[in-house]
Formats: sequence, structure tokens, C-alpha cells
Amino acid sequence: MARIRKLLEGPLCVVDYRCDAGPGERPFVEQHGGWSVSYVRRGSFGCRCGGRSFELVPGSLLVGRPGDEYICTHEHHAGGDECLAFFIPPAVVDEVDGRRRAWRSGALPPLAELVVLGELAQRTADGATDLGLDEVGLALASRFVAAASGDAQRRARAGAADRRRAVASALWIDAHADEELTLAGMAAQCGLSAWHYLRVFSAVLGVTPHQYLVRCRLRRAAGALADDDRPVTGIALDAGFADLSNFVRSFRRAAGVSPRGFRHASRGDRKIFQERLARRS
Repeated sequence: MARIRKLLEGPLCVVDYRCDAGPGERPFVEQHGGWSVSYVRRGSFGCRCGGRSFELVPGSLLVGRPGDEYICTHEHHAGGDECLAFFIPPAVVDEVDGRRRAWRSGALPPLAELVVLGELAQRTADGATDLGLDEVGLALASRFVAAASGDAQRRARAGAADRRRAVASALWIDAHADEELTLAGMAAQCGLSAWHYLRVFSAVLGVTPHQYLVRCRLRRAAGALADDDRPVTGIALDAGFADLSNFVRSFRRAAGVSPRGFRHASRGDRKIFQERLARRS
């Protein structure tokens, strides 16, 4: 059973989705009603569309093109899932993706440049920032198009057991991202050799275990920067980054601004989004 709550109505619509479906639910065909990007903030689910299959975990992005059919599955996780969905007006889609080549129904893995904006969007929806949901949605759409244009979406085929292991491992990593995790330790927790684990995780989710770990930490840090005024060093350590300089480099590479600049943006400094959108034009 899905619970749907509209957070913003207008040309750009924002919806909060909360789904309680689990492995016992029978999947059914659905249809995208508009151009959309949905940020997965909790849980996991599968998606089949256009002959392709995806597994989505926290930080992933579900993409919709109007009229396309898709099927959501929940065989790997019993705890439900939550998404923040942005429905983008066709005129805006034409502006950010003139030929509409990037906007293909499916999913993107948890990419660093998307998870920081996704967390900022969620904090904005929670009322924790001075930004508008519509402007964060436009920035996310623009960033998605840039990321999707360079993403080949080529993944090795994986069986049901491997998909189940990868999803379970991703959720475990998300819950323990503030701890010191190694490839060997993550593989052992999953019951696989390090080499097989790396191949399975990457094939199913489109990122390596370490990439996903870093992006989980970036998600936590982005949320904390928008939520409170703690020193950046403390936020970095609490998120799982052992080295401040590494955190600042990783965050700047993902967000395009420093952690402090990101915090200023969450307080209402719209210059970050204006400059970004201008660069994409």
C-alpha cells in the first residue's frame, strides 16, 4: 500500500511516496504519468521497464518518461521504501535536455553529485532549509541530465540470489556507514569472497561497494550540513570520514561547492543553483 502526499503543486509538482509493499506483494504494471525524477531516501525496491531491470537503494534515482510502463518489485526487502518525487514540466525538460535523450525511464545508481542534492531536497521538504522545493528540483533535474548523459547504463546480468545479496549488503552499508568498513569485511558480512562480492555488487547496483559507502557518508554529511550548525569537522567525523581534507575534496567534487558553501545554500543563498543552471545552459 502506497501513501502519497503532495508537498508542492504547480508546474513543478513534488510528491512524498511511502510504500509498505514487501516480498509477499504481487507486482503489477504501472505507467509514468509525467517526466519525473524520484530520489530514494529509504529502503529498496526493484524496477523493470523497457526490457531492463534495476535495483534501487538509498541514494538511487528512479526516472520516468510519460506513457512508459514499468513494474516495481519488492522481493528483496520487507521494510518498505520512501521516495521524494519531482514531476518536471515538459517545457523545463526541453530546456535541460533538448533532445530528450537522457530522460529514459529506468534508474540511476547512487551518484555522488545526485545524493548531495537529494539530501538537500529532502531537508527542504522537511522545512529545514530556506530554499524552495521547486528550485532544488530544477537543480536536481539539471544534474541528473548531465549524469545520465555520461552513464552508459551497461551492467552485467545477475541472478535473483545475487540481486538479493547486493541489496541486503547496500542496506547494511547504509546503516553502518559511520563505521570503519573494508572490502573484506563487507564481503564477509555478505558471505562472499571479496572478488565475487565486488563483481556482484557492482553488476547489480552500478557502483562499487566503496563508492556506495562514500556516497552514504556524503548523504549523511549533506543532511547534517543543512540541519544544524555543528562544525564541519564534527559532521565529517560523525558521517564516517576519518580525514577532513578527504571529506572536503569528496564533498566539493560531488556538490560543486565546499561544505560551508553548501550550508550557506541551505540557508537561502541561491547563488549556488543559479550558477549551476547557468553552467548547464
